[in-house]
Amino acid sequence: MNDELHRLKPEQEEQIRQLLLQQKEEILRNASQSFNDSLMGRDMDVGDNADMATQEEFIAIEYRLRDRELKLLKKVEKALRRLEAGEINVCEDCEGPIGFKRLLRRPVTTLCVACKELREREERVMVDTSHDFTSGLYRGLEASDSGED
Repeated sequence: MNDELHRLKPEQEEQIRQLLLQQKEEILRNASQSFNDSLMGRDMDVGDNADMATQEEFIAIEYRLRDRELKLLKKVEKALRRLEAGEINVCEDCEGPIGFKRLLRRPVTTLCVACKELREREERVMVDTSHDFTSGLYRGLEASDSGED
C-alpha cells in the first residue's frame, strides 16, 4: 500500500474531521433531545386504547431511530479513529484510495465507489436468489396443499 497515494492533504483531513465532529455533535444533540422528550412524555396521561396504541407506536419508532443513530455514531467514531491513523482514505476491500470527493459526501464510508458498487450488485443477486427460492417454496407448498403431486 502506497501511503502517499492514500494520504489526504492536511486541509482535506481537517475538512473531513470537521464534518465528522459536526455529525457526532448532531447525533448527540438529537439523542439528548429525544431523551428529554421521552421523559416529558412519561408524565402525560394516556387516554383510551387508541391513544395508548399510538403512544406505543411512537415509542417503537423512537427506539428504531435511536438504534439507527447509535449505529451511525459508532461509524462516525470509527471514521475519526481511521482519520487519526491516516487510514480514512483507504478502502477496506481493495486497499485503494476512497477519494476526497466521496469522503466529503459520506465521511463514514469505508469503501471506494467500485467496491461499494460491487457489494451492492452482490447483495441484489443474493436478494433476487432468495426471493426466487422463497417463491419456489411457496409454489411448492401451494401444489402440495391442493393435492397435486
